[in-house]
Amino acid sequence: MKTLWMQSKAESTRMLRNPYFIFWSLTMPIMFYFIFTRLLNGDMPNPGQWQAHYLMSMAAFSVMGASVMTFGLRLVQERTQGWSTMLRTTPMASVVYVAGKMTAQLLLNLLSVIVIFAAGWLINGVQLSAWQWISAGLWIVAASLPFLALGALIGCMKKVDTANGVSYVIYMGLAVAGGLWMPIDVMPSVVQKIAKWLPSFNYADGAWSITDGGTPSMIGLLILLGYLVAFMVLSGYVRRKQEAV
Repeated sequence: MKTLWMQSKAESTRMLRNPYFIFWSLTMPIMFYFIFTRLLNGDMPNPGQWQAHYLMSMAAFSVMGASVMTFGLRLVQERTQGWSTMLRTTPMASVVYVAGKMTAQLLLNLLSVIVIFAAGWLINGVQLSAWQWISAGLWIVAASLPFLALGALIGCMKKVDTANGVSYVIYMGLAVAGGLWMPIDVMPSVVQKIAKWLPSFNYADGAWSITDGGTPSMIGLLILLGYLVAFMVLSGYVRRKQEAV
């Protein structure tokens, strides 16, 4: 447990010093939130609800990006630099190495949510109950596990440039098709049907439901669990094949 804590602490410190993490996880989501709720909000029939919903969208967008891109690319970089190979010669178990990284990422995801929620309150005065703030924040952090598993799968790639391109396409594709940038109600019907099976939509929908006074749906939770298991199984299989070579 002490080794896991030390590994998580070291990983957290490294990521906080990474300008790439600051841009994707904090700067860009807050910038988008300001643009779409202050400059391009139009004549929304219920601006308060829109501002709260879009705040959850940008918090989910932030955490999803950090989990898929920042986490995944770091794994690829460390493998190409020989860091992962060197760790095999140390007493540290590989599971502690990966668990430490995932724990650190979850802690930083929590930090990102707190900062973005604070930005929403400062920019638009978003008003939610204490229960809604806490529940939505915990949901966004805990339900990010499928995206961490996806990041681990991307981390199995051999080249940083390839992983960067693939992770970016997946990240932005899930964000747009999942309704994080605009409501899926304004999208074509075929996109709406696909969106309801995507992890990004069900992830954000849980937070949207909380802001409306409800709870995440059981179907959405099961879909996210399905993606988590699938990504974990695929990632584990690929890693075992790579280590056997």
